[in-house]
Amino acid sequence: MRLPDRKETQVRRILESVPPAPVPTDLAARALARGLRIAQRRRTAALVLWVFFAVALAVAVWAAVAQPWAGEPARTTPPAGW
Repeated sequence: MRLPDRKETQVRRILESVPPAPVPTDLAARALARGLRIAQRRRTAALVLWVFFAVALAVAVWAAVAQPWAGEPARTTPPAGW
């Protein structure tokens, strides 16, 4: 048999002495609404990050193909006497 734990006894005494706090009747509805808002924000943030990643990838591919940092080719040839 197990000896009674002092901390467990104290916790049980505290829980039994305090009357339970009244729970609001709309607590479940408020919790559901808050959970839905949080989930919507997370989905929106994930979508924004994916769109940002896709745009960054598209710009990287365009830059690799178009090479905008390279100057325009010369339109005239240098003189033949050098």
